[in-house]
Amino acid sequence: MGTKVNIIVGSHVWAEDPDTCWVDGEVVKINGEEAEIQATNGKKIVANLSKLYPKDMEAAAGGVDDMTKLSYLHEPGVLENLAIRYELNEIYTYTGNILIAVNPFQRLPHLYDPHMMQQYKGAPFGELSPHVFAVADVAYRAMINENKSNAILVSGESGAGKTETTKMLMRYLAYLGGRAATEGRTVEQQVLESNPVLEAFGNAKTVRNNNSSRFGKFVEIQFDKHGRISGAAIRTYLLERSRVCQISDPERNYHCFYLLCAAPQEDVEKYKLGNRKTFHYLNQSNCYELVGVSDAHEYLATRRAMDIVGISTQEQDAIFRVVAAILHVGNIEFSKGKEVDSSVLKDEKSKFHLETTAELLMCNPGALEDALCKRVMVTPEEVIKRSLDPYNATISRDGLAKTIYSRLFDWLVDKINSSIGQDASSKCLIGVLDIYGFESFKANSFEQFCINYTNEKLQQHFNQHVFKMEQEEYTKEQIDWSYIEFVDNQDVLDLIEKKPGGVIALLDEACMFPKSTHETFAQKLYQTFQKHKRFVKPKLSRTDFTICHYAGEVLYQSDQFLDKNKDYVVAEHQELLSASKCSFISGLFPPPPEETSKSSKFSSIGARFKQQLQALMDTLNSTEPHYIRCVKPNNVLKPAIFENVNVMQQLRCGGVLEAIRISCAGYPTRRTFYEFLHRFGILAPEALEGNSDEKVACKRILEKKGLLGFQIGKTKVFLRAGQMAELDARRTEVLSAAAKTIQGKMRTHIMRKKFLSLRKASVCVQAIWRGRLACKLYDNMRREAAAIKVQKNQRRHQARRSYKLHYASVLVVQTALRAMAARKEFRFKKQSTGAVTIQARYRCHRAHKYHKKLKWAAIVAQCRWRGRIARKELKKLKMEARETGALKEAKDKLEKKVEELTWRVQLEKRLRTDLEEAKAQELSKMQISMEALQAKLDEANTKLAKEREAAKTIEEAPPVVKETQVIVQDTEKIDSLTTEVQELKTSLQLEKQRADDLEKKRSEEEQANEEKQKKLDETENKMRQFQDYLRRLEEKLANVESENKVLRQQAVSMAPSKILSGRSKSNLQRNSENVQVSSNDPKITPESNNTSSPKKEYDIDDKPQKSLNEKQQENQDLLIRCIAQHLGYAGNRPVAACIIYKCLLHWRSFEVERTSVFDRIIQTVGHAIETQDNNEVLAYWLSNASTLLLLLQRTLKASGSTGMAPQRRRSSSATLFGRMTQSFRGAPQGVNLSLINGSMVTGVETLRQVEAKYPALLFKQQLTAYVEKIYGMIRDNLKKEISPLLGLCIQVPPFLVRKVFTQIFSFINVQLFNSLLLRRECCSFSNGEYVKAGLAELEHWCYRATDEYAGSAWDELKHIKQAIGFLVIHQKPKKTFDEISHDLCPVLSIQQLYRISTMYWDDKYGTHSVSPEVISNMRVLMTEDSNNPVSNSFLLDDDSSIPFSVDDISKSMQQIDISDIEPPPLIRENSGFVFLLPPPE
Repeated sequence: MGTKVNIIVGSHVWAEDPDTCWVDGEVVKINGEEAEIQATNGKKIVANLSKLYPKDMEAAAGGVDDMTKLSYLHEPGVLENLAIRYELNEIYTYTGNILIAVNPFQRLPHLYDPHMMQQYKGAPFGELSPHVFAVADVAYRAMINENKSNAILVSGESGAGKTETTKMLMRYLAYLGGRAATEGRTVEQQVLESNPVLEAFGNAKTVRNNNSSRFGKFVEIQFDKHGRISGAAIRTYLLERSRVCQISDPERNYHCFYLLCAAPQEDVEKYKLGNRKTFHYLNQSNCYELVGVSDAHEYLATRRAMDIVGISTQEQDAIFRVVAAILHVGNIEFSKGKEVDSSVLKDEKSKFHLETTAELLMCNPGALEDALCKRVMVTPEEVIKRSLDPYNATISRDGLAKTIYSRLFDWLVDKINSSIGQDASSKCLIGVLDIYGFESFKANSFEQFCINYTNEKLQQHFNQHVFKMEQEEYTKEQIDWSYIEFVDNQDVLDLIEKKPGGVIALLDEACMFPKSTHETFAQKLYQTFQKHKRFVKPKLSRTDFTICHYAGEVLYQSDQFLDKNKDYVVAEHQELLSASKCSFISGLFPPPPEETSKSSKFSSIGARFKQQLQALMDTLNSTEPHYIRCVKPNNVLKPAIFENVNVMQQLRCGGVLEAIRISCAGYPTRRTFYEFLHRFGILAPEALEGNSDEKVACKRILEKKGLLGFQIGKTKVFLRAGQMAELDARRTEVLSAAAKTIQGKMRTHIMRKKFLSLRKASVCVQAIWRGRLACKLYDNMRREAAAIKVQKNQRRHQARRSYKLHYASVLVVQTALRAMAARKEFRFKKQSTGAVTIQARYRCHRAHKYHKKLKWAAIVAQCRWRGRIARKELKKLKMEARETGALKEAKDKLEKKVEELTWRVQLEKRLRTDLEEAKAQELSKMQISMEALQAKLDEANTKLAKEREAAKTIEEAPPVVKETQVIVQDTEKIDSLTTEVQELKTSLQLEKQRADDLEKKRSEEEQANEEKQKKLDETENKMRQFQDYLRRLEEKLANVESENKVLRQQAVSMAPSKILSGRSKSNLQRNSENVQVSSNDPKITPESNNTSSPKKEYDIDDKPQKSLNEKQQENQDLLIRCIAQHLGYAGNRPVAACIIYKCLLHWRSFEVERTSVFDRIIQTVGHAIETQDNNEVLAYWLSNASTLLLLLQRTLKASGSTGMAPQRRRSSSATLFGRMTQSFRGAPQGVNLSLINGSMVTGVETLRQVEAKYPALLFKQQLTAYVEKIYGMIRDNLKKEISPLLGLCIQVPPFLVRKVFTQIFSFINVQLFNSLLLRRECCSFSNGEYVKAGLAELEHWCYRATDEYAGSAWDELKHIKQAIGFLVIHQKPKKTFDEISHDLCPVLSIQQLYRISTMYWDDKYGTHSVSPEVISNMRVLMTEDSNNPVSNSFLLDDDSSIPFSVDDISKSMQQIDISDIEPPPLIRENSGFVFLLPPPE
């Protein structure tokens, strides 16, 4: 049993309000069973406690997408959730597996575009936001997986959007199970294109909707065994026939009548129509036009729709002729005739309309008049004709109009079905039921009775389905549900359809008696159902009756029940129309079967409708049902208006509240263990301590609070109605007690804080007064100290003044003395510095002069020498340009150069020998001079010693000897000797210094000799290389001569068959002359003379040609085998591309008209990339293809016209030898003589332009296609698995790598951003932090990859970066709209910002999204921009196009030097690929 709701003071509740249906407020006072509530709108309400419902104050700000997640599942909770979501433009909401669709009354194209279909395709139900596509996807998946038919029931009142919802369902089913077009149109297109026809003839304006369907429609979409649409059928139910003759203001009749009146003038004249206001069936209402709708345009659109569904022009004319006839029939009026109870045509106007009707129906006017005014009664004795009075004649007229229109509508449905085509072998179908909703007006007749009967039947089916879903949920959670009562409406259905005592049975019985009236029928109902609880007799009416339906009581007026229930066709009408000359009209009224004609002619609408409904229910019972309830939020049909009373009535009529009552009968509140403990764990904290089992903890909490009747499932807690409110009340009490405790503690804290503040202030005052006393004492002490200090300073001043006087005098004296000394020293230093400067300048000038002289002499010598060499080179080049035997001359030059180099080497050796001999002689001379100087020195030393001994002897002699001049002379001699000794020492030092200089020169000469020796060795190496090179040239010369022979032989063989032009003959003569000249050259070998002899030219057979072709074919085979291998890279250059280019250029494949080498290369590349998953192979071939394409882009140029070919060959080279020697010219002294490598040494900039033929240009185009194909394959593979493949593109040109990563990052941006906007669980704070960490890793990778490879890839993530920045930013409610749109998220559109703001939820801190003011600003901007379908879409599209062209690749890649590429071992030793070897240095 459920627990009674516990309402206390302070509880937030919902109370009934006559204006807004429900209003929320807070309980301020409780008096017994009455409660006083302060509402949020300012009112004070007094209500009974039993009529209050608790409000969940912790509900999500944006509502919940599934209302079974509501804490309180009741009417006001459901209404509030729908209103909140509608305000956020979230028009779809689940209630379990039931979808509620609220009509937005505006276009939302972003919700139905193909990208949204792709998102919901295969997604589990409930994973994404609620959507009509999700329901269709579940039905389709169930049909495919379980091989069982499904049905989607769309219901709602007029204007709720049933038809649009049905269109969206069919669009999505066509998207899932579409097939190839048949005759230009698919089945789903034909079904959708039939809607305008059915709407024109079956829809009308009502009080609530301008395009209300006045019939029920069940569309069966049939599928084959592969899940593709194979056929379709449309079933219709209960067309409102009475509307043809009777309408009320401000409604309209069926659209087709107004469309025909607005048709082009020729059609109007053909059908004799006039102003629509002149027709009785149309002027009963004052509404003739719809706002914003042109009937003339709709008429043409309906005609086009008829053409599309297969209705021929003749059939269309017949259809509108019938419609016009119905309008004319309505204007036929009757008056009393001469006989009793007879009638005749009223006036000429009526006669005109009668004749026009007969003309349009192609029948006899007299017979038509008799059929309207008379009846034939067949008796056993005779046939009696009876006249009808004007009233009955009018009823007969209206009956004829209704019968014709009903038959016409049935024919249209059958025609559409036959046009669409049905699959008889189909085993599965998905039915979409678009049927009228529950209706309750001021005046309710037989149509409303049938409509509500249908809804009662569907509601029973709906209740059984909902109860079944509840049972499945309970069984899944393994709880006991056997005592739960099922809410059923079988008693109402028994009241209506039970035999023999049901309303329909009594109505059929009354219709079969001619004298029965609506009064007798009503009295029969009163007698039969006077004690039935669902039947009520009104007090003030004798013919009305009330039935208590599931959606409420409906008062029916039985005045026209009998007339509207009669369905038989009048025999006179049948005979009249069967005899029509128009085959279309006679086909609408085929003759009835004999057994039918013999039996009773009576049939009833009610009985037939009951049979149709039972057949529909049998179909629905055999399928798996899915429900969509459409809701109209307001009656003014405008967006952003949500009328609570209106919506609540529709929820009752749609059975949504009935489903809630079924849920409330069981366990309406369901919470997972975590959610329950998170919310109610505070009620029993001890249950959570030391207990890891959530299930046990939940049970302890519920048992502690004394609740009964709850159930504990496997993953959820199931609570009976009212128990959630009881727990919330207990929780509120606990929180209130906690709040009181917190308040007490806070007040204590505040008082203590105040006390401490006062105490601190008093201590501060005391300190201030004590400070003032201390200041006074300090001032006295300060004055005394100041007096002492003044006296001291005065005495010090006088002493210092005396001292300064003496000090200044001493300083003057010292300054003068020091200045004199400094000036003297300065003059001396100045003189010394001047002398040194003069000497330095002079020496510098002398050295500079000598250097300039040497430099000028060297420059003059170099210039003359270079000029001499240049003149010689120029002379040689000019000579080579005039000679035809340039190849031999080049060889001779090489030999001469070898001889010259040999002579230079010998000369260098001789010079080195002479230099060494000169050095040896000079050294011997220097040694002899040094020995002579040493002897002189020894001699001087000997003389000096002798002189010293003599002086010593003289000193030791007796003193008696007198001093004479001799002594003086000896002293002078000694002095002179001493001077001489000093000079000798000086000269000795000079000689030593000279010897050191010579030694240095000798060492320098030795170093120079070593360098010359190295150069000599290098020269010898070069000579050997040149010899090898000459050998290869000789081999090539032999090949060229062989080719020349073949060409000459072909030219000779072609001469008899063709007449040569002047240029060709001159070329051939010049070729032969050149060959003769070369043969007369004495330097050419005898072998070459023999091969070039003109005598043997004409004797050569096909052997050289055959051998040359075979050799070329072998070379091509070897090249293909070589490039099929993984050759790798040389530096950053792919080897295979360089090898291919050099071979093609050498073989002149670009200039030939026919060759197979290009196709073989393309086939090799295509075979190599067949395995699309091997990204390493794809990256390797992308590098080779792009490099080869770059070389071709800079080499090939399109050839001119065919007629210019001879002139071009003549201008470039007259003969084959001339073409060969063309590449030799300009090569300095034969260093780069190679035809192969001479034009490739310096890189791509020096590549010569080649006039390409068609095969070469085609090869370039194929190569371009392969670059784009391989690029797309790598990009698509990288989208699947990014991280492991980042290193494989390192050898691919950086330009392509940047493009790949730019598109990959764009793909990441689109996928993450769309997932964020489509899944609410992704739009959370914690998920934002998680994605932000991943983006930081990507940014770090881009930084490490540098701009060379990453480029602008990081900028492609701008949408997801700004969206994540919004998710993780704090204090969102404080952000203004300008801050969000301009500072935080400038790239995001208003629709994207609105989507993120409304879907955001904080699962970590519980904070809220942006403020309501910001949301309202966004909504206003979205409404202003709602007509723009591009701006309405909040999802991003992925761009998978190729983002570059061949010119982009050519401009982005740097120059490529292919001259030093080493050929692979497979072809290195082959003589046919000698040209691939690098040239000698």
